Amino acid sequence: MSLDLARIRAEFPILATEVNGRPLVYLDNAATTQKPRRVLDASRGYYESLNANIHRGTHHLARAATAAHEEARVTVARHLGATSPDEVIFTAGTTDGLNLVANILPVHEGDEILISTLEHHSNIVPWQLLCERTGAVLKVIPCDDAGVLDQEAFRQLLSERTRVLAIGWVSNAFGTVHPIVEMIAAARQVGAFTVIDAAQAAPHFAIDVAALGADFLAFSGHKTYAPTGIGVLWGRREWLESLPPWRGGGEMIKEVRFEGTTYNDPPFKYEAGTPNIEGAIALAAALEWIQEIGLEALHAHEDDLIRRAATQLSAIEGIRLFGPEDRCGALSFAIHGVHHYDLGTLIDQMGVAVRTGHHCCQPLMARFGITGTTRASFAAYNTEEEVDMLAESVLKAARMLR
Repeated sequence: MSLDLARIRAEFPILATEVNGRPLVYLDNAATTQKPRRVLDASRGYYESLNANIHRGTHHLARAATAAHEEARVTVARHLGATSPDEVIFTAGTTDGLNLVANILPVHEGDEILISTLEHHSNIVPWQLLCERTGAVLKVIPCDDAGVLDQEAFRQLLSERTRVLAIGWVSNAFGTVHPIVEMIAAARQVGAFTVIDAAQAAPHFAIDVAALGADFLAFSGHKTYAPTGIGVLWGRREWLESLPPWRGGGEMIKEVRFEGTTYNDPPFKYEAGTPNIEGAIALAAALEWIQEIGLEALHAHEDDLIRRAATQLSAIEGIRLFGPEDRCGALSFAIHGVHHYDLGTLIDQMGVAVRTGHHCCQPLMARFGITGTTRASFAAYNTEEEVDMLAESVLKAARMLR
């Protein structure tokens, strides 16, 4: 099933933008996606007709806003295959969700936390901080020269000391897709908690948390066609009930006395303060939009684009593509003798928006002996013609910069 690209693109007003007299070619989707009218309407509609604080108000707007917010939670739970909406915690994004988990897990001195070479800083630094607080030890799964994790090394690193496996599903830098079902199962065999960074997976794959077998999974709204400042942490109900809260404040309590406080039930136990009500409602609208497009058709379309891009870019003299051939979502490359920042700046003048730098993956860049790459990343609204414009602009820029 192919996508109706003309209809899809018509839903994104920003795609009519021109850059230096050229039509915008937006290929920075791994950083953030653009928003369809349905999401924009949901955000505007909340402030125009529902704006009120939620859960404790008795007036009409408070009740209506509460109902819309909690219906959004139901939509997210359905999208993830969660057993209950109570397993869905609204956060500020993937970073917020990972920090939440890193602050509530029972980790002690001598325990080992296992991450990979390809992690985003958001799935490195919270665990480093946890190690500093507790005396736990951080272990890193290496990757090969294709940017693929060494599964034999992973199995050797697993032991009875492994307390947490925290791993991204898809690399934001190289597009590598990890075999997380198998890795989760192996980690559970040794009794480890499993935490999945799904920031780059959520825009491209159907997620069934029951089938994955993980304990926690986090993703960001702004990478799935929703606004910034909203995200989701899914957690197993048993852990959400037994583990302590992270932040204190309103909503996460049942009763507060100076002598002590009793905490609310999940998910509210982990949602202290006034939430991003509009963001949750708009996120639900974005996920419904994705479901209507169809994740299978969406993934097939993006896969065709990234293969086309890899084929065309690989023909450019001196270029190096990073990541495996079955990469997903993002394509990173470097051209010998050309700085990635200069390349990105020059092709921007041709109307092509890509990301340059280390992509919040400095340890990965160090592994490959580079300071950064140029990265093109793809979404539902991108076209084959835009891929051709990317290749043409990179070729022109490379000739000018050499």
